[in-house]
Amino acid sequence: MEVHRTLGFDKGLAVFTLILLTLGLVMVYSASGVAAAEKFSSSLALYLQQAIGAAVGIGFVLLLLKVRRPFYERPVFVIGLLILTAGLLGLCFLMPTVAKTNRWIVVPGFRFQPSELAKISLILFLAWYLDRNKERLHEIKPLLVPLGVILFVVVLILREPDFGTAVLTFGLGMILFFLAGAPAKFFAIPVGLTLPVFTYYIFSSGYRLDRILAFLSPEKNLQTLNFQIAQSKMAVGSGGLLGVSLGESIQKLFFLPCAHTDFIFSIIGEELGFLGTIGTIALFAFVVWRGIKISLKAPNLFSQLTAAGLTFLIGVQALLNISVVLGLGPAKGVPLPFLSFGRSSLMMNLLAVGLLLHISQRRAIPKGTR
Repeated sequence: MEVHRTLGFDKGLAVFTLILLTLGLVMVYSASGVAAAEKFSSSLALYLQQAIGAAVGIGFVLLLLKVRRPFYERPVFVIGLLILTAGLLGLCFLMPTVAKTNRWIVVPGFRFQPSELAKISLILFLAWYLDRNKERLHEIKPLLVPLGVILFVVVLILREPDFGTAVLTFGLGMILFFLAGAPAKFFAIPVGLTLPVFTYYIFSSGYRLDRILAFLSPEKNLQTLNFQIAQSKMAVGSGGLLGVSLGESIQKLFFLPCAHTDFIFSIIGEELGFLGTIGTIALFAFVVWRGIKISLKAPNLFSQLTAAGLTFLIGVQALLNISVVLGLGPAKGVPLPFLSFGRSSLMMNLLAVGLLLHISQRRAIPKGTR
C-alpha cells in the first residue's frame, strides 16, 4: 500500500533541473547563433528548435505530476514501450542516412533519435523484470531474458552506428543488475559476450580507433586528430575565473566543431569561466543527490531501481561528456543532459526527471497503519 502526495514531489530536483534547463537554452542560443545565421539565415533557428523540445519535455513532467497511479509499472506499458522502441530502432535503417548514420526517424519537420528513448524503456523493463523475479536473482536462468534484451538493444544501437550510446546502455543494464542484487559472478556472461563485439566495432572503424589514439597521445596531431580536443581545452582555459562574458566566445566562431552540441561545456567555460563550469558540475551533483534520495525512499523495488537507473543515466552522461570536453576521455558523442543542443536528448531527459518526480510523490504506508 502507498499514498500519492500531489504536492509532495521533490522540490530540489525540480528547481535544479529548471536551472539547468534555463542555462541550456541560454547557452544553446549563444553557441549556435552564428552557425544558425549562416545555415538557416536566422540566429534563432536552432534555439527555437531547442525551445520546442524543452516545451514538450516540460509537458511530460507536468503530465506525470498530475497522474496519480504509476501506469509505468504496468506490464502492458513496460513491454509495449520496449516493443515500440525496438521497432523505432529498426525503422531507423529504412530512413535516409544523416551524416552517414541511421540514428534518426526523419519525417518532414520532425526528427527523433530512438536510442534516447531506448535508455528509458530499457530501465523500465529491467526494473519491472528484476522486481518480478527478485526471489530468483541468485539463479542464472531468470537473468537470461533481460540479458538477451540488453544485448539486442545494444546491437541495434551499434549498427546505427552509435558506439558511445551502446556502451552507456550496456553499462546502465549492468548497474541495475548490481543494484537488484544479482551475484557478481553472473556479470562475466554479459561482459564476455559484449567485450568482443565492442572490440570489433572499435577496430573496424578508423575514426573510433583514431579517437582512442588521440586520447592516448594528446600532444600529437594537434591540427588533425586532436584538433577538436585542443580547441575545447583552449576554450575552457581562456575563460579564466569569470569568463569572457556571455555571448563573447571566440571558439564558437567555427573554430570548435560541435560547439552547441557535444562541446557546449567548452563554451560555458569560455563565456562563464571557472565559476560557470564549477556551478554547472554542482548542479548535476545536486540532481544526482536528489535522485539517489528519491530512490532510497521509493515505495517498492521497481520504483527504487527505476529511480536509480534514471539518476545514473543523467549523472553518467554528464560525467562522460565533461570528461571528453576536458580531455580526460576519448570522444564518445554523448550529449550533456539539458544543455547540449538536441531535442530527442532534451525531451527524454526531462521525461526521466518527470518519472523521478512522480516516484518522489509516492510513499509506502507502513503495515498496521491507515
